[in-house]
Amino acid sequence: MKVALVHDFLTSFGGAERVLKAISDLYPEAPIFCLLYDERKVPQFKGKKIIESSLSKYPKFIKKHDVYLRPRAAKAIEEFDFSQYDVVISDTNSFSKGIITSPQALHISYIHSPTRYLWDYKNEYLKEHKVSGLKKYFLEKMFLKMRLWDYEAAQRPDYLIANSKNVARRIRKYYRRKAKVIYPGTDIKKYKIAKDKKDFYLIVSRLSKYKKVDLAIKACNKLKKKLIIIGEGSDTGYLKSIAGPNIKFKGFLPDKKVRKYFREAEAFIFPAEEDFGLTPIEAMASGTPVIAFKKGGLLETVKEGISGTFFEKQTPDDLAKAIIRSEGMKFNSQEIKESAKKFSLDDFNKEFKNFVDKKYRSFINKSGRQLGG
Repeated sequence: MKVALVHDFLTSFGGAERVLKAISDLYPEAPIFCLLYDERKVPQFKGKKIIESSLSKYPKFIKKHDVYLRPRAAKAIEEFDFSQYDVVISDTNSFSKGIITSPQALHISYIHSPTRYLWDYKNEYLKEHKVSGLKKYFLEKMFLKMRLWDYEAAQRPDYLIANSKNVARRIRKYYRRKAKVIYPGTDIKKYKIAKDKKDFYLIVSRLSKYKKVDLAIKACNKLKKKLIIIGEGSDTGYLKSIAGPNIKFKGFLPDKKVRKYFREAEAFIFPAEEDFGLTPIEAMASGTPVIAFKKGGLLETVKEGISGTFFEKQTPDDLAKAIIRSEGMKFNSQEIKESAKKFSLDDFNKEFKNFVDKKYRSFINKSGRQLGG
């Protein structure tokens, strides 16, 4: 069975890339096709055969802002040739589900989200980027074209996998397709429980507008609580400008150091609406409670009063109230860690591999072909 993997933009290492890494480890000989690749930003894939799209020909200053390349990404993803592969697995939150494969190849797509800025997040996206007037008019027209392509692209895979029940519902709504739910996995064994917690709150996140890190900064400024922020992104300058002396920015840190902060934090703050969210699982695996916005995939992972608490309005005041409330709750670190075991890497590997093998056998049987090696 000859396997190829496909990803969108392999230019940062977030939740989707962690899942890609797990899939790549299951199929170590499989090349990874992607729209763009930045080896410095994703050293985790060093040594893998990476095949970039035609977007790689653009100047570096354009590639640094992939938003400008999105209108050309659909064409670029369709140009890849998968004629020599038996199974193609796309890992995507935007374009790579739209690859074109031959009838002889099985295509399974792991969907992290229907393309958010084209569907349910469209109006929020336009507001966040302060788009109005003529620019909004042309952007809306472009989004309409992209939305039509995105829907068509979602019909191409033979099978869809969703990273959560939340995403499976949205796939059903926007793409009119069913998806098998397989939760992303975390290597729970790597995360330890600290003997004593330290007096700080923690965020580990890409620093972009939709992650709502500003809510945590404003809440912690108000309460004069120490907040440590790990991560980089386009919103870094703005976030630093509103941060008080109690807020510390650590930038990018290696996983080993991040795990230390996870286990020592008083609590982990997750202010965004996320499709699934791997970092809260990493916090829970460290015995650290999560303070999260009560919407999206976190409703499937965090248990009120056991592994964390929720706030219902995406405002600094409501988050501040949740922080104060969490300080009055008695959390058991071992119990929190136990609740994370449902989302282990071992479980993901087993379930994902079984799904692919089962669907490939069925695919081969229907085609009358012989199983390959």
